Amino acid sequence: MGQQRVLVVARESGRRSEQRRRLDDAGFLTAEAEDAQAAQGFLEHGGVAAVVCCEDEAEGDSWRLLTRHPMAPPVIVVSPRAEVSGAVAAMRDGAADYVAESAPGSELAAAVARVTDAGPELVAEDRSSRQLMALAQRVAGKEVTVLITGESGTGKEIFARYIHDRSPRADGPFIAVNCAAIPENMLEALLFGFEKGAFTGANRAHAGKFEQAQGGTLLLDEVSEIEPGLQAKLLRALQEKEIERLCGQNPIPLDVRVLASSNRDLREAVQAGRFREDLFYRLHVFPIHLAPLRERPADIIPLARSFATKYAQLSGGAGINFTPEAERMLIQHPWPGNVRELENVVQRALILAEGEAIGPEAIRFEPVSVNRSEAPTSDGFYRDERLTGAGPEPSVVQAAPATAGNGGGTLEEDLKSREYRRILETLANVGGNRKEAASRLGISSRTLRYKLARMRQEGVEIPERAGAAYAYGN
Repeated sequence: MGQQRVLVVARESGRRSEQRRRLDDAGFLTAEAEDAQAAQGFLEHGGVAAVVCCEDEAEGDSWRLLTRHPMAPPVIVVSPRAEVSGAVAAMRDGAADYVAESAPGSELAAAVARVTDAGPELVAEDRSSRQLMALAQRVAGKEVTVLITGESGTGKEIFARYIHDRSPRADGPFIAVNCAAIPENMLEALLFGFEKGAFTGANRAHAGKFEQAQGGTLLLDEVSEIEPGLQAKLLRALQEKEIERLCGQNPIPLDVRVLASSNRDLREAVQAGRFREDLFYRLHVFPIHLAPLRERPADIIPLARSFATKYAQLSGGAGINFTPEAERMLIQHPWPGNVRELENVVQRALILAEGEAIGPEAIRFEPVSVNRSEAPTSDGFYRDERLTGAGPEPSVVQAAPATAGNGGGTLEEDLKSREYRRILETLANVGGNRKEAASRLGISSRTLRYKLARMRQEGVEIPERAGAAYAYGN
């Protein structure tokens, strides 16, 4: 991840050291801070991919300050108490994940890997993939803007990292901004930074993502989701190679290479008036399109093996192979969720596999089904829930895939399945209205946006009326 670090926050030095050791053993680059105030200093300087915050009974909500920081990356809460109620409250208040302190180190490492998208090296066995890699190597050394397009889950960010790592800027930072997961009123401050007093709560000046990427590469992920007003400011930054912070007086020269990605047809967005034509051509200097996984079948098994090795090592185990029957199932699947869906399937298979190889019985493509014969309880969950491997009935809401049948997963897996079902049900009940859904769920709109973006990354299909068409509307 280049200069990206995982920041461990805990008041007790012993707890900090233990969590850092777990992450160091898993191959992450780490730093530490004693409290939330010290952690904010790290965030302001950038280069932090995730925060692991040990919950303190004396300062139980200190980690919440970090989730509200303008430059906050995903925050994972490590709690001495393995309580479902605590996990529910943490995730409602903006935590990206919740891990019991008594859990194995592999569980924390896996949580960090998920929120930082710390995936494998670019795998390219299919002929079309090899051609794209050769093209990427050629463009990597040129100071031009690259627009990477492709369906959700095809690996656009990994491909952007591949270009950065082979460019003259490889020793500089690689900063990725998910433009779809950040509210419009926050995105401008996040990209360009702000001066003290720029808005309520701006007690100090902050460097934006452009400044954090100085000497390196800035990826504008899902750039099509930027609102027209901000598109004009982005265009000026690209043309003039300088920015101004919010309420700033002096322009800041930029030494940043910009890459952009989108899962939409930007030409169509231009024709519909949703995207500026001049900005499109500024980004469209060197376009690269990533084919969906179903169109590059020779990549499926190498990718599956790569994921199996990665997650087996995070769990402290050795590598594991697939049987020929299991490989045949993987090749024949259409993969609507692309590489992210494949990663989910492999994670489930590692849990369900018996013996030294993954057989066909461990390969599960089906969604979770929910028995809704009883009314939900006060916390919004169903008492009589069952997680099965069967396909959904017409009245059943689809959610995140289960890792084990009959609710036999870990606390984290069970909680995530419940949370995803609750979000999808609420969005369906309010017709896709984000503000109303966030209100009913008892979370902020920003937190809901983040959770929906994470659900998409994990291969959960968001219905159209609850998806991009309602990203910024009512």
